[in-house]
Amino acid sequence: MSSILSNLRNTVIAGIVLTIIMAAIVTSVSEGGLMMGHAFGAFIMRWMHVLSGIMWVGLLYYFNFVQIPNMPNIPDEQKPAIGKVIAPAALWWFRWAAMATIVTGLLLAWMNGYLLDALTLGGMNGFAVDKSLAIGIGMWMGIIMWFNVWFVIWPNQKKALGMVEVDAATKAASARTAMLFSRTNTLLSFPMLYAMISAQNLY
Repeated sequence: MSSILSNLRNTVIAGIVLTIIMAAIVTSVSEGGLMMGHAFGAFIMRWMHVLSGIMWVGLLYYFNFVQIPNMPNIPDEQKPAIGKVIAPAALWWFRWAAMATIVTGLLLAWMNGYLLDALTLGGMNGFAVDKSLAIGIGMWMGIIMWFNVWFVIWPNQKKALGMVEVDAATKAASARTAMLFSRTNTLLSFPMLYAMISAQNLY
């Protein structure tokens, strides 16, 4: 057990294997058994979408609730450990989790036939107030958040962390811009998650 838990790759592999075993047991006792059709494929895509979203929003909240507020409390001689080691690794997972969340979400909407309806906020059915409007609002908020990650936060973080050489004033301005857009994403995450969950449970 120690060899599994002491290595992240082994832990992830073990988690996936456990998931497969659990799914096989649950579906084998359910009526009809495992159905390898559209419904099961859409379910797997939703599972990957949720996993990616947890990673993305979890890291967003780590940055905003833990790292940024506590940076002033870290002694100057210890800050390079955050800026050179922790933050770049966290940002790698952060931006690729954002990408995975968007890709799996769009694929899921396409697989279930509501992609255009959601992106037009129900425009394909006369702007009716239903599931497509709720999930469409959530999708657009997610797309805005994804755009902020890839085209505002990440480019500015590269300057703020010294991955791209800039002068001190630009470095400080980039750090503030990255922080403000990260806070914007935190703000949007609450209504975005409400829209997504309400689309699945209220309509």
